[in-house]
Amino acid sequence: MAEPIAELERDLDSFDAKKRRKALETAAGLLKSGAVNAAARSDIHNLHFHSFNSFNYRGFSPSRIAWEARKGGFAAAGIVDFDVLSGLEEFYGAGELLGLRTCVSMETRVRVRQYAGVELNSPGEPGVSYFMGVGFPREDPGPALRSFQGGLQATSQARNRALAERVNGLLDPVRLDWQEDVLPLTPSANPTERHMCLAYARKAAALFPDRAELAAFWAKKLGTPVPDKDLPEGVDLILLIRAKTMKGARMPEGENAFPWLEDAANYVRGAGALPAHSWYDGTTGGEQDIERLLDTFMAAGCAVMNIILDRCYTPGVKDARVAALHRLVEACNARNLPIVVGTEMNKHGQKLVDSFETAELAPLLPSFLNGAFIVYAHAMLKRHTELGYLDEWAVRRFPDLAGRNAFFGKLGHLLKPGGESVLAGCGHDPTPDAVMGRAVE
Repeated sequence: MAEPIAELERDLDSFDAKKRRKALETAAGLLKSGAVNAAARSDIHNLHFHSFNSFNYRGFSPSRIAWEARKGGFAAAGIVDFDVLSGLEEFYGAGELLGLRTCVSMETRVRVRQYAGVELNSPGEPGVSYFMGVGFPREDPGPALRSFQGGLQATSQARNRALAERVNGLLDPVRLDWQEDVLPLTPSANPTERHMCLAYARKAAALFPDRAELAAFWAKKLGTPVPDKDLPEGVDLILLIRAKTMKGARMPEGENAFPWLEDAANYVRGAGALPAHSWYDGTTGGEQDIERLLDTFMAAGCAVMNIILDRCYTPGVKDARVAALHRLVEACNARNLPIVVGTEMNKHGQKLVDSFETAELAPLLPSFLNGAFIVYAHAMLKRHTELGYLDEWAVRRFPDLAGRNAFFGKLGHLLKPGGESVLAGCGHDPTPDAVMGRAVE
């Protein structure tokens, strides 16, 4: 059955939405019939998959991500794309069909007044921070916020097109045509720098079909020899193109049109999601003082901490990064700040899920898993009842964050994946017990 499954998974990654849906329904049928056996549900999870709506190095769609997570026995899965929510309905629909806890988030960059001139989590961009909205209940934020949301994508695409023009000058005669070479690489008209790197690799291969000439071109333009194994579009070449061309060709900070942190946080809350700060690895200037960092971002409205664990430790190595990771988790727990984690898959070679069994991560897994349950419960409760984690109902019922986290964490644990629509019967002002009762029906 290997070939039919391979064909099914190719269809799950099709740019044709109807083909993806048909493949997803077939996949769900295979699970239900027992023709495909999913792994037993476990504590592993990934709340930070990038899909092909921004960049996934394996080309995974939201449907394919849900399928892989369900097959793998994930406790929960979440997609996070840059500046768009294009995969939201597809991913929530896939979770419902497959019986998977799901969460949809969005990532962007913001300016932070309190850290002007200081690096946070975006190396080489002082005063700029990667920022997320976690657990969006729907794609459309409503008329009051549509302009802000649309502006995020429009601004990022304007930056990327300007960046492509600069890199075109560096890599001439290999020059990208935005419409022909870049936009076809993603179905959401939302290409990223990583899409551009792939496009440059393919354009160069077309212009220099002779392998020796191709190697000579890249060696000259990138200032270092490129091994034959990395041609025409190997992992190391893609990374090298980005490092040697795009990092140095980005627009200076003053030209960037990133929104202010507070404005982005207000948009996220208004759209029904939870504002979240992203940790880098504890080595940047802004991350030296964890308490100040948490004070700043929580004061601006951040209600979740996001961590990409791959950057924060090396298995078996006790270094400053892993020490900082443990201090961060301890500080977040002390403040009752939920934590979500994942491995992005927007960089070639990244794995499907973090290695939670390692000595560095195993002690932290309970905090990570509880954070996953909290944001999943928020997303589903907000999606079906409008009673989210930051809404008046939750604040009134649970003014203490510890109590609120306990409720949402338990709800996320008990709620049956795929059966979240039972929450719709809760009414406008249910008691917490009534909500919990719906979850266990």
